[in-house]
Amino acid sequence: MQAQGDAGRRQGPTSAELAEIKALKATVRRLEEDNAILKAAAVLFAGELDLRNRLRCTWPGCGARSH
Repeated sequence: MQAQGDAGRRQGPTSAELAEIKALKATVRRLEEDNAILKAAAVLFAGELDLRNRLRCTWPGCGARSH
């Protein structure tokens, strides 16, 4: 049946097109996983850079206020 599609006797994607679709779906899946990792890393680093999350100076006279 696929050979008929490849020969143009049936409608639908050819074997080459099916292989390309499979490869593209795998690429999309990998990129989505990479994107999720990068988003999580961005949240982590943003939290570390947030001044509210840094340790406050407790030395007398350094200007830190206790909350």
